[in-house]
Amino acid sequence: MTLVFLALVTWVVTLVLNVRISRSAFSETRIGRLVVPAIFGLTVLLVWELLVRGLQVPSVILPPPSAIGARIASSLPVLWGDFVQTFVKGALSGWLIGCAAAVATAIAIDRSPFLQRGLLPVGNFVAALPIVGIAPILVMWFGFDWQSKAAVVVVMVFFPVLVNTVEGLAATDRMQRDLMKTYSASYAQTLLKLRLPAAMPFIFNGLKIATTLALIGAIVAEFFGSPIRGMGFRISAEVGRLGLDMVWAEIAVAAMAGSAFYGVVALVERGLTFWHPSQRRQR
Repeated sequence: MTLVFLALVTWVVTLVLNVRISRSAFSETRIGRLVVPAIFGLTVLLVWELLVRGLQVPSVILPPPSAIGARIASSLPVLWGDFVQTFVKGALSGWLIGCAAAVATAIAIDRSPFLQRGLLPVGNFVAALPIVGIAPILVMWFGFDWQSKAAVVVVMVFFPVLVNTVEGLAATDRMQRDLMKTYSASYAQTLLKLRLPAAMPFIFNGLKIATTLALIGAIVAEFFGSPIRGMGFRISAEVGRLGLDMVWAEIAVAAMAGSAFYGVVALVERGLTFWHPSQRRQR
């Protein structure tokens, strides 16, 4: 019970510290914006460790973070192979294909009122399909390797990026479009010099949403058929063997990969949309 009491004290102390930091001017600086989540994350891990050991929770139910860290350190080659199979081959390739197809389709929809009335409802229907229903079908169509996982990711990321891009292309007002007409600008010139730049904040919103969907889709697809590697395959196999430390190790790697992927897209967004008010407020 000493460890449980220590966990409660640690939680209260760090909570008070975080509240004070978040209310200070320091929290508005770049370092301050990193300190608060870092303290909170370390506190969660420490409290998790103390509670699991203090309550003597069996490792098959919830292993402590130290055991998960040890498993990660001892299984780096396996985790790296699973990462390449799931993230690089499945999630990243599907994300690139799906997002590129969504942006191209959005431009076609913007150009054609017929497609806007006919394609968007169909896309809404496809987006509502459950992933656990379409994943086995796509695995049977494209095989058990990474191509089927990429196909699942394409289906998952296509509609969010499509909707955001269509909304972004309509974000310019009539006065701006009329000004381009007075310059005798063609549709392509108006698209490249006015409408696509104005749509960038909307497009990046869709791209950031798609980063998390891509990794989730690739992992779920591996539950329905995969080679003897991949995050989803490893999680499914280790759950059957009650190897919960390896399951949590894969989850930790997936979480770090997804967060890094989201962060890279956010950095690119900040560089390309520095003129937008939302980005200026973050500087």
